[in-house]
Formats: sequence, C-alpha cells, structure tokens
Amino acid sequence: MKGFVSDVLTALGVTSGLAVVGGCDCYRNLVDPCYPERYEYAARQEVIAAFAPQVHNGHYLDQTVWNYHFEPGTEKLTPGGMEQLTYLARRRPYPDCTIYLATAHDLMYDPAAPSRYAEQRAALDQRRIQAIQNYLAAETSGRNLSFEVVIHDPPETGIGAQPMGISIGKMYLGFQGTLGPAVGIGAPGTSGGSPTGPAPGAPAAAAPGGSPGGPPR
Repeated sequence: MKGFVSDVLTALGVTSGLAVVGGCDCYRNLVDPCYPERYEYAARQEVIAAFAPQVHNGHYLDQTVWNYHFEPGTEKLTPGGMEQLTYLARRRPYPDCTIYLATAHDLMYDPAAPSRYAEQRAALDQRRIQAIQNYLAAETSGRNLSFEVVIHDPPETGIGAQPMGISIGKMYLGFQGTLGPAVGIGAPGTSGGSPTGPAPGAPAAAAPGGSPGGPPR
C-alpha cells in the first residue's frame, strides 16, 4: 500500500512539473480552447458563401432598368421608368450609384442585315444611358452623386399580368365555397334556419286526402 501511494505521489509531482514547465502551450496542444466557437464560425461562413451569390444577383436585378421602362425602340423613359430611377436614387441609407441597363431587345430584326441590328442596338443602348444619366442628374441635383450605368443582358424576371391573374383566380376558386339559392338567417339549410326535413320524433306530414303517414284514400 505504501508503495502504491508513493507511486501516485511521484506521478502527480511529474505531472505538476510538466504543467509548470509547459504552461499554456502544453494545454493548447492537448485540447482545443476555442471549441465550439471555431467550428460554429466555419459552418456560418459556409452558409454565407452559398447564400451571398443569390443576394448579389437579386441586388443587380433590383438595380436594373429594363426595356419596358422605355417607349419601344426609343430612349424616352416611361412614367414607370422614371419611377424606377427615382426609387433607386432615394434608396436608404444611401443609393447604390451603379445602375444596370438591360440591353435593348425591343428592336426589329432584319435577317438580311444582322450587323445592322447589332449596330442599332448598341446605338440605342448609348442613348438610353444618356437618358438615364440626364434624369438622375436632375433628380439628385445638389446631392453630389455620380451614377455609373452598366449594360448587361439578364433574363427578365417576374411573371406577366395575364398568367398572374389566372393564377390568382384559380387560387380563389380553389378554396372559396358556393352558397345555395336561399341565403340569410332563417333560410332552409343555412345556419340559424329550420332544417329541411322533419325534426327527430315529429309525426310525419299527412298525405293529401289521407291520415298521417297512411296511404291515400
């Protein structure tokens, strides 16, 4: 027994000496002092890395001026186009001064002169850039803002008015019930009215010319 106690005391002394000599470095080599924060941070960065491109793409589309913001084939802004630019210029806490212009697809294409189509589109894009710059300069006068217009060619987002109307109509028809011909309190077959059939336990109605429930005379 005395030998066992002495061995234990010796081991404790050696361990204490290592702890004193090694100090914090020895402890850090044995365990992870940043658990679980280190791994939570890595997992959070992986989620953000996958979500960030979607956020950036959505922001680019939100900053886009589309073909339907101009009168077809021209650089003249429609009221909706001016409203879009006003919305972008008044974004809080501060506007993003990079505006994206969807390249013109509202021109007539002549198969006999494809190069002319490309030239007309490039010229219309430049005129539309100038129209955007002119409107933003007037809208933000005195605010010392300088906007850059970048041309890109994204797919058009959203859904048309007609398909949206059909979808909404089907949605309402799918859950909205129909009422019978008689509507209102006290109407047969409705809440608060008398039942359409005889009450339980009540005698049957008398048949024409006979006794109640019996055959006709």
